[in-house]
Amino acid sequence: MPEPPQHAARERRLARAELPLEINDEPGLEYAPEGSAERDRVRLGGQETAELRFKIGGMQDVLTQAPDFGVLARDIKRWGEELGFQQIGISDCELGAAEERLRAWLARGWHGDMDYMAAHGTKRSRPGELVPGTVRIITARLNYVAPAGAPPHDVLQDPTLAYVSRYALGRDYHKVIRRRLQRLADRITEAVGPFRYRAFTDSAPVMEVALAEKAGLGWRGKHTLLLNRNAGSYFFLGELYTDLPLPVDAPADKHCGTCNQCITACPTGAIVAPYELDARRCISYLTIEHKGAIPEALRPLIGNRVYGCDDCQLACPWNRFAQVSAEPDFTVRHGLDSAKLRSLFAWTEAEFHERLPGSAIHRIGFERWTRNLAVGLGNALRNSADPVETAAITQALEQRMNDPSALIREHVAWALSQRVAPAIE
Repeated sequence: MPEPPQHAARERRLARAELPLEINDEPGLEYAPEGSAERDRVRLGGQETAELRFKIGGMQDVLTQAPDFGVLARDIKRWGEELGFQQIGISDCELGAAEERLRAWLARGWHGDMDYMAAHGTKRSRPGELVPGTVRIITARLNYVAPAGAPPHDVLQDPTLAYVSRYALGRDYHKVIRRRLQRLADRITEAVGPFRYRAFTDSAPVMEVALAEKAGLGWRGKHTLLLNRNAGSYFFLGELYTDLPLPVDAPADKHCGTCNQCITACPTGAIVAPYELDARRCISYLTIEHKGAIPEALRPLIGNRVYGCDDCQLACPWNRFAQVSAEPDFTVRHGLDSAKLRSLFAWTEAEFHERLPGSAIHRIGFERWTRNLAVGLGNALRNSADPVETAAITQALEQRMNDPSALIREHVAWALSQRVAPAIE
């Protein structure tokens, strides 16, 4: 699935007339879901002075003394590492090949009901159309594997436990990365003065994997995620679109070879061919992006995966080199690494909002979260060999048979239908 995810001198920022700056609850931060009108906000950095104006990427101002962009690029990478990013790369804006792949993917309808994937025309694949004046993209990589947590395979093999994708066990990564990207932009502003930029992390029409690949951060694996020889695929990406004509990095070589382990590991067959993903069958899409009823034929294949899916990553040999994150925000919260399905299912909507603010899970809302748990409980009823646990799951589901949500009622009814009749002696 194309892209299945950013502060020392705030008072020095300038909103120029042709691209107005809008302030939200966190000044200088850019984050909005793709379906939101807020996605068109633009960030501008620095304080304009009479002495320092610039002309970069076709802009009309004049720079009296241009910085050494080679030195600046090296400094940006060093600052990024000092701020906690594991890697920084720089690319140009040419995404012609990726644009053709996106067009073909959309034409097949593989985006399902993610209408926003087609809503932006060529802005996704042409950075200069999304943020006028952009000539370079600075891409940052940040590891997310929590330092402590239940082994993923152990959770997947216990049908009574809820499997949450490893990236979602801690705080919402959008907030963590966008703040760090803003601090990086501030460092650049301190060094060169005002420049035009905008920060993203999975929050706007950005082809982040294609850009990261061009920037030398890794290569696109056959599961369509970015792979890095030193870190596997367990990391987030964030971008700074900028008008600074920095030297670009060379793309990384590909290292998947003849390996197809990610393809064979996919529970639903969503990876239909190397580098081709039908999102309509992807568990991450079904449990996160999809708002309606999950197709019945796919429910048994979802197992206990209630938010996202990591199977293709767990199967990838390169993830033997995945690095544990030092980020406190990515540590496991609320025991989500190995919680009981029925314990999570017992949460009220108020408890959901109390316990998961600041989490990626909170973004899908209580109804979808409960829908996913009902599917997991139905699969547990069919697969659990523990009669005590089976009775407890049945009781939990029966208490939600008259839920106000038609979506939840339908999935609860399906779950109860998965009860296996006792054997006749």
